[in-house]
Amino acid sequence: MRLILIKFLFICCLGLSLQGCETLKSLGTSDSETEDEYADWNAEKFRNQAKTALDNGNYDKAIKLYEALESRYPFGDESAQTQLDIAYAYYKNADPEAAIAAADRFIKINPRSSSVDYAYYLKGLVNYNRGIGFIDRFLPTDTSQRDPGTARDAYDNFSELLRRFPNSKYVADAQLRMIALKNNLAMHEVHVARFYMKRKAYVAAINRASTVVDKYQRTPAVPYALQIMQEAYTKLELPDLAKDTARVYELNYPNGPPVPEHKDATLSHKVWDFIGLEK
Repeated sequence: MRLILIKFLFICCLGLSLQGCETLKSLGTSDSETEDEYADWNAEKFRNQAKTALDNGNYDKAIKLYEALESRYPFGDESAQTQLDIAYAYYKNADPEAAIAAADRFIKINPRSSSVDYAYYLKGLVNYNRGIGFIDRFLPTDTSQRDPGTARDAYDNFSELLRRFPNSKYVADAQLRMIALKNNLAMHEVHVARFYMKRKAYVAAINRASTVVDKYQRTPAVPYALQIMQEAYTKLELPDLAKDTARVYELNYPNGPPVPEHKDATLSHKVWDFIGLEK
């Protein structure tokens, strides 16, 4: 009986081994088929097919083709452009980490390239759009209520572009995005200050609101920050500071905040804020 059991286990192990060999064989066949598929492709055909896949939204295929192109033709006038194309394809494929890594790699390998400004710009685009998901494209969300980490990264990316390449053709768009990012970061500070107000942490609320007034001047968030400061000073029984803040508010915003908050702008934004999905 024991001998029969040993034979049975041996047969089972042998069967599993053969199955593994078949799997490896099939994988090897798949690789060889891929090699055969690209065997007679030149650089131009790789580039054209990758561009077609990219235009058609088949980003996985585009990445595969661009990487195959780079591995087979690592040198030449078009090699740097291929590296940028890979970074862009990763960006379109919603793979921000890979896109930024590819852009950084391009910058490191090609510091004197005429397209290096685009690599910095692309890094900013990746971080700028990193937090935008499916819901954001169809519903009026308030992104200022979210973690501002990627917004700060995008702002720093665009700032570096402006500092290094002030004459780049991407500067105008970067500046517009920086304005939106700065407004968003300022409103995030307002949301945090309101959070502290609800918990009666008035000193912390004043510190956050003061950051908006000092660091984010000329943003739509400033009047809301002043309102918070006035209320917090009142709660702390500091009437002189409350009056000074109220005077500054009235002097600069006699008709109230010039730009309404999202939650006050439309009915849809009010519904979104009421649901509280951002909080």
